[in-house]
Amino acid sequence: MLTTIKGYYEQGHIIMEEDAPVQKRTQVIITFLTDETDTHSLKKRMPGGLKGKVSIPDDFNEPLEDLKDYM
Repeated sequence: MLTTIKGYYEQGHIIMEEDAPVQKRTQVIITFLTDETDTHSLKKRMPGGLKGKVSIPDDFNEPLEDLKDYM
């Protein structure tokens, strides 16, 4: 069973904002959500950046030869 519980980390402790749905020892996975963003690894998207590099053939919507047996 997977359950998500919101909480926070402070001074080496994780404080959950609600009770856990289990009462015995259980494995957990903890994900830290930070506000920091690595701006160097993000590239700014440019609208129309692929213009002229992508083409769609005229027969794009025509049935495929491989599927003729199923029609």
